[in-house]
Amino acid sequence: MECKQNQMLSNCTCTYTSCSKRGKCCECVMYHRKNGELPGCFFPPEVEKTYDRTIERFIKTYQEKK
Repeated sequence: MECKQNQMLSNCTCTYTSCSKRGKCCECVMYHRKNGELPGCFFPPEVEKTYDRTIERFIKTYQEKK
């Protein structure tokens, strides 16, 4: 499977612009999964900007939206 980094980069909502995995979704997911986190694109913009990518923060964010 060919990496479509250029296409993905234009849709990437991560604000950590110096990340080497930016636009490389498969690498990003593997990195965050290894660290017990989720990628920034799983969070709304106001939460993504905090760089708190923990699973706990994800659950709390979406429980609050109910």
